[in-house]
Amino acid sequence: MQFGPVATRDSAGLIAAHTVRAEGASLKKGRPIPAEEAQRLAASGIPEILAVRLDPGDVGEDAAAARLAGHLAGEGLRAEAPFTGRCNLFAEAAGVFVVEPARIDAVNAVDEAITVATLPAFRPVAAGEMVATVKIIPYAVAAAPLERALAATDAPPMRLAPYSLERVGVVSTLLPGLKAATVAKTLRVLAERLTPTGARIVAETRVRHEAGAVAGAVAAAVAEGAELVVAFGASAIADRRDVIPAGLEAAGGRVEQFGMPVDPGNLLLLGALGTVPVIGAPGCARSPKENGFDFVLHRLLAGLAVRRADIVRLGVGGLLTEIPLRGQPRSGGDGV
Repeated sequence: MQFGPVATRDSAGLIAAHTVRAEGASLKKGRPIPAEEAQRLAASGIPEILAVRLDPGDVGEDAAAARLAGHLAGEGLRAEAPFTGRCNLFAEAAGVFVVEPARIDAVNAVDEAITVATLPAFRPVAAGEMVATVKIIPYAVAAAPLERALAATDAPPMRLAPYSLERVGVVSTLLPGLKAATVAKTLRVLAERLTPTGARIVAETRVRHEAGAVAGAVAAAVAEGAELVVAFGASAIADRRDVIPAGLEAAGGRVEQFGMPVDPGNLLLLGALGTVPVIGAPGCARSPKENGFDFVLHRLLAGLAVRRADIVRLGVGGLLTEIPLRGQPRSGGDGV
């Protein structure tokens, strides 16, 4: 691709590098220059313009963007028609955006003319939400770097994991001093969290803050058809031997991870009873503000496995906005 000044009278068929306007004539940036417009501009006193001349083998910006976007888009994503060298990708349904950063990095490393930008990995998205954009920086790209970009990933590095779990069971433990209004608000906040995912609460139990009571309630929720169980403790989980993890194990379940490098959300517990995931919710899950509970909840609702290694990787980006009304703020006084 050649870029530079050319005599206006000789610019017909080239691509306008910038929008040019004069009395009775105009050129639009990125569009081929019609012969009649070139003559009008020359006659209006504009002797020279910036234009682009494609070399043999160059691929136009729109064609290149569309080809690369189609190569990168996996299941559940659709590419819209390209424009000005850009091709946007959108989610076809509500779910969780899954992307392999290393593969996107590999594509972006090929040539400065080729760029791909995406949402962060595992971001919850709504149907129709834009998740990525492919942009060819100049007006065309040589065939060789485009082929290298396509070869940088042998399979689509991004896809949508649609929400698949619909039935959620909730167990709330009670202690003196825990207000019924607090439990009711917690359930309302959870229901609001679930609404965009299509899931709903199908079983709700309130029991004493004792392992045996938790065991019975979790087992009952699963027996009633819950595909995911969330346990809210009247007191935050402090150890793997605390009431909620002990209750899960007493029901025949297992604890897979306690604690996560996300704040708020440190005291989350992840386990399962058979094949049904069980979340011991941290106290911040009672708030509608984003916290570590959201990171795990949405992945599970989309049918994605959450393992210890997945939780460990949440540390970078895991420091979320401070909640001023937290009982134990991060700094000041005796808080930790």
